[in-house]
Amino acid sequence: MIPTLCSPKFDYQQINPTTQVSLFSICTGNCQRIENITWTVYSSVDSTVWNRFNQTNIYFFGMNTSKLTAMKTLFETNSQMKFWRFEVIYSFSIGRSLSALNFIINNRPNNGSCSIFPLIGNTSTSFEISCRNWFDENEIKDYSLYISEENLFIAYSSISTFHVRLPLGTHQLLTIHIRDRFDCFTEYNLSSVTVIRHDEDNQLLKFANQNSLAQILISILQELNRMNTENLDKISSYGIPVVSLSISSLTTQRFSSQIKPFNRSILIEFDKKLQISADHREYLIKFIVNLPITTLNSIKLQSTTLVQLTKTTNELTRITLTLASQKCSQLTFSLISMLNKITFEDLQFVAKELLQCASNILTVRISYRIHRQIENSSTQSTVDYISGFQNFPMKIHILRMMMMNI
Repeated sequence: MIPTLCSPKFDYQQINPTTQVSLFSICTGNCQRIENITWTVYSSVDSTVWNRFNQTNIYFFGMNTSKLTAMKTLFETNSQMKFWRFEVIYSFSIGRSLSALNFIINNRPNNGSCSIFPLIGNTSTSFEISCRNWFDENEIKDYSLYISEENLFIAYSSISTFHVRLPLGTHQLLTIHIRDRFDCFTEYNLSSVTVIRHDEDNQLLKFANQNSLAQILISILQELNRMNTENLDKISSYGIPVVSLSISSLTTQRFSSQIKPFNRSILIEFDKKLQISADHREYLIKFIVNLPITTLNSIKLQSTTLVQLTKTTNELTRITLTLASQKCSQLTFSLISMLNKITFEDLQFVAKELLQCASNILTVRISYRIHRQIENSSTQSTVDYISGFQNFPMKIHILRMMMMNI
């Protein structure tokens, strides 16, 4: 159990209905002849009458092991049950030993509402999020904003009224998580928002705080990703293979002599656009690497931004790759240091983002190793010397182990 999440309340431990629960049992004394381990779960509305919970095959893992995991759907589906008891029995040839823990559900924040204004703006508009009248006996800790369709984390705040800048999109659905001191949260859906393009976003970067900076970067990077997809689709429509098209600072771009003059001119134009976008990403990454890593929310926001920056792998220069790999590594080890203080769901969210970032970077490395072999170049690829790549397999392994063992 995580002490900060399973806080004591009278004779019970508090648990959140929004996260899964892992229980660990340890045999003390003579434990060499354990014949069986069995978990039994009970629930109650008011703690006076306990009923055995029999749907163990749906919500539980490890019913006959020392570690039991209860999925969060157990509490969501049986929301009328306020009290839970988890009992473990160790059976031996000469007898048995029993231990149990009682839990009480931590109520979600309730009775409030949130709004956003205006409902139409541009990528430089400062949208106001206002949350009112939320109540929780454990106090409200913070508010986190997501783009619903992509589950894209874009902002957080410890105060109920705050301002955000949103990425380009029509009728975007936004969700806000209202979280209490023990990380129990309520989801609230905001009115849909339409955001149009604005050309002065870059000027705002120099004066933005970490929250605003990430929002502006995500907006710019999503637009760069969209433009790259459109350009690749256009190239493909002319029958030109796009697999090997990439930024020239990592390898020499060679156009086949079999390409027709008309198509060659299209490729040259595409290469120019590619170089401009790559330079833009190289400029933007420098804002990310200087951001301090302070809280879980800062790790969430920075990892989300890195995924957007490295998403278009054919626009990543050597400098961009170096800085992105170093930042991804820093975020990974910061996440590891918080392992025993955060929920599984938060770990899952951040680990997924960091694994995607690592995957994007490694994709470029593998791509250019293959390219070098095909070209039979005698010159070592610059990608092999990118700082931060050497330990990437280890970091990916650590993240995967974290996901398996939480």
